[in-house]
Amino acid sequence: MALSTAKTNAREGGSAAYADQTAESGLAVDHAGRVPRLLPWTTDSGKPCLLSSDNPAGFVSRLADDMEAAQLAMAADVLEDTRKVLGDRLSTRAAVEYAGIRLIECLADVLRVAESRGLRLAGLRETGDDSATEGDVVAPSGGAP
Repeated sequence: MALSTAKTNAREGGSAAYADQTAESGLAVDHAGRVPRLLPWTTDSGKPCLLSSDNPAGFVSRLADDMEAAQLAMAADVLEDTRKVLGDRLSTRAAVEYAGIRLIECLADVLRVAESRGLRLAGLRETGDDSATEGDVVAPSGGAP
């Protein structure tokens, strides 16, 4: 998926940059040629937040990792609860509607996490970065990749 640009600046380790869309690859790259990370939250106006950092273990990156893990865990919980609601023939219409609304919210979060991780993996491939470690792009221990 193409990443729309957002002039969202996040500071980490004293280094931050704006993302620019490149026509060649379809991936956003910063002025140093790195693919910024799509963060698991948006601006107040709904635009994507991007992080450009040379420190994948910085504060904002760790905060994003924790939020992604929480979103994936919540999605798993909502999926389990929804299966119970849909499996109960006596569930009320309100319960089914609520479950559907929560599923939509969680699906949006999971898709954003997947897009972010896919862009980071593609960025590693584009740059030929063989120094990627297990900590660069990981699935939370209790959730799906």
